[in-house]
Amino acid sequence: MARRLLVPLLLAALLAGCEETPTGRSRLALVPDMLMRDLGEQTFVEMRRQRPVSNDSATNRLVQCVARAVVGAAREAYPDVEMPAEWEVVVFEDASPNAFAVPGGRIGVHQGLLAVAGTPAQLAAVIGHEVGHVLADHGNERLTQQLGIKAVLLVVGLFSEGELAGETLMRALGLGAHLGIALPFSRTHEEEADIMGLTIMARAGFDPRESLVLWRNMAAAGGGQPPEFLSTHPAHASRIEALQAHMDTALEKFRAATPAGC
Repeated sequence: MARRLLVPLLLAALLAGCEETPTGRSRLALVPDMLMRDLGEQTFVEMRRQRPVSNDSATNRLVQCVARAVVGAAREAYPDVEMPAEWEVVVFEDASPNAFAVPGGRIGVHQGLLAVAGTPAQLAAVIGHEVGHVLADHGNERLTQQLGIKAVLLVVGLFSEGELAGETLMRALGLGAHLGIALPFSRTHEEEADIMGLTIMARAGFDPRESLVLWRNMAAAGGGQPPEFLSTHPAHASRIEALQAHMDTALEKFRAATPAGC
């Protein structure tokens, strides 16, 4: 009897998890949203405990100003997408030019990013990209891919009776509280976040052409990059080409927007 019920339950879970991202791409995201938010919160708390937070007032003012403008524009650009009630953006004392996002609207910006993102618009391209990851629920999709059938079984309540879902997921992945670090986004996710970020920064009043400058700066700062097929991230040249393909539409949005005041 249990086996006869398993197939329709699995199919129901799969159908419930099949949906579209804000750009219209089909995806499967089966982990409950509340659990993703909890895991994101745990991750960010752990990272704040392990990494020093920047006290540079000028850097923090700039990052928070850009983040407010970008988040506000994201609500306008994707009004039908469920947004986190609150966003938390923290600058970490880390010399690497990087930023990251975890589920629930938490974004980390490394101090070293400001050495490569030389203008507010270039910083907006990065923060818009990270907001795109959150809005497209890439963390959920990536975790579902890693768990495979276990995620389906979790959704239908057959995976591990008597255990907390969060503990089950983290143990299955060996994550501890390192979601988002242990699960790098795929090239598809990166490319989608790039295009969403381009739209968002333009609506926020930041010149989208600065995104091209940003990635040229990244290429110069990074030196030799491994071949694209060996990396989860698009090669810089491919990234720039994809952004250029959407630039005319982004420029229309930028010209219609109020210039950002950061």
